[in-house]
Amino acid sequence: MIEYLTASGKQLEYTWVHRPPLSDEPVLVFLHEGLGCIAMWRDFPTQISAMLDMPGLVYSRAGYGGSDPITLPRPITYQEDEAKGALNEVLDTLGIRHVILIGHSDGGTIALIHAGCDTDGRVLGGVTMAAHVFNEQICIDGIKEAQQVWDTTDLREKLKRYHGDNVDIAFHGWNDTWQRDDYWHWNVEKYLPIITCPLLVMQGIDDHYGSMKQVDAIIAGTGGSAQKLMIPDCGHNPHFDQSDMTMNAIRTFIQDQVFGDSGAPSR
Repeated sequence: MIEYLTASGKQLEYTWVHRPPLSDEPVLVFLHEGLGCIAMWRDFPTQISAMLDMPGLVYSRAGYGGSDPITLPRPITYQEDEAKGALNEVLDTLGIRHVILIGHSDGGTIALIHAGCDTDGRVLGGVTMAAHVFNEQICIDGIKEAQQVWDTTDLREKLKRYHGDNVDIAFHGWNDTWQRDDYWHWNVEKYLPIITCPLLVMQGIDDHYGSMKQVDAIIAGTGGSAQKLMIPDCGHNPHFDQSDMTMNAIRTFIQDQVFGDSGAPSR
């Protein structure tokens, strides 16, 4: 069931998957990609939450899905603004005290920044899929390819099924921002050394939006423990391209590295 809350002055759509939390138990929080929203996760959050018998929270950031629109252009700090602002407000509004963040692409970057800014021990662990911490030529090449697909195919109509009136904001807020001259030097590696929670850092070997340098930078830079998983026969979407491998890796990581010997969260 889709519900709504207000964060950073915007009405955002959100939903619980598998089940809502019991008492103060940890929550899996799913952070979508730069073209994503609740619906575009499909059933992945529900499957992971059910495997672990944990509550899952999925929401659409402002400018995506059924959430309020935003005004373009985005600032180059948009991921930092989300991690420090709206995400905190979402969690506070829903009374969530402990989280495990699962982020894809932009969502993975937001997860890392949020974990790096966590001073209250709210973030117990983080899972990133195809996260970026700096810009590089392969990113720009992939972004330009996406723009060409947008310009020459029915991609807009396909995305409109998920984003409705936000479709142009969702695409241009992501695509145009990455192509700006002042975004070439974008870098958020400064947040990595202050991350203390365990991380699982995943990326498809065939990801056309980022090289393995992204993964290596996160692994080398984090202040906590980190596991690296490069997934074969996989592009930018590990949760779709290699769903079984991705889900099993996440389940094992959370059971072993986040919850340790207990293998399960306390309720």
